[in-house]
Amino acid sequence: MIDATCPLVIKVHNEVNRDYKQGYELILIGHDGHPEVIGTLGQVPDKFHLVSSVEDVERLQVERFDQLSYATQTTLSVDECRDIVAALHKRFPTIKGPHQEDICYATQNRQNAVKKLTELVDVILVIGSPNSSNSNRLRELGEHCGVPSFLIDCSTDINPAWLCGIRAVGISAGASAPEVLVAEVVDYLRAHGGEVVEEVTVIEEDVEFLLPKELISAADISRS
Repeated sequence: MIDATCPLVIKVHNEVNRDYKQGYELILIGHDGHPEVIGTLGQVPDKFHLVSSVEDVERLQVERFDQLSYATQTTLSVDECRDIVAALHKRFPTIKGPHQEDICYATQNRQNAVKKLTELVDVILVIGSPNSSNSNRLRELGEHCGVPSFLIDCSTDINPAWLCGIRAVGISAGASAPEVLVAEVVDYLRAHGGEVVEEVTVIEEDVEFLLPKELISAADISRS
């Protein structure tokens, strides 16, 4: 068995466990039913509230106004999370939050890239599964910026009607979408009249995580 949980998600789990042991009543900002939310809620047996909107914060009933702590799902929309955090601080001025931003850097970078794409294209295709929170946020962000945006699992999901009269198509993908799916979408667009492929770079990602310790041990054994 190899634990390949994202280190950023483990960070949230560690924060939740620490605050629970210190007696805090816990609040998680996230979407009900999302696998990451289920995993985080499962870290502690009780004293946990899930909020998904500013309205949820306004309806929240807590016992420990003086000892509240919150954490966030890593793949939320940054703008959405900011509004909820502001509402929490307004209603509970002494609430404690994480020391560092819990939004996944890859999610943040893709959101920034989609904002840039909306200035350049007529339609956006986001490659990702329907149950992918960060992929859905990318599609919603494109729509919010005024550009028709569609979530697709792969190139076969593309509706040709979306491309009628379109001069430029933007492509984005959820953080866990494999590169091969992006290449297939590019090939589809080329086969349907696309002439120029241009990469838009918003930021160079240089974050690296260590492999799970089990894989490091296996690699060391294979080299010996």
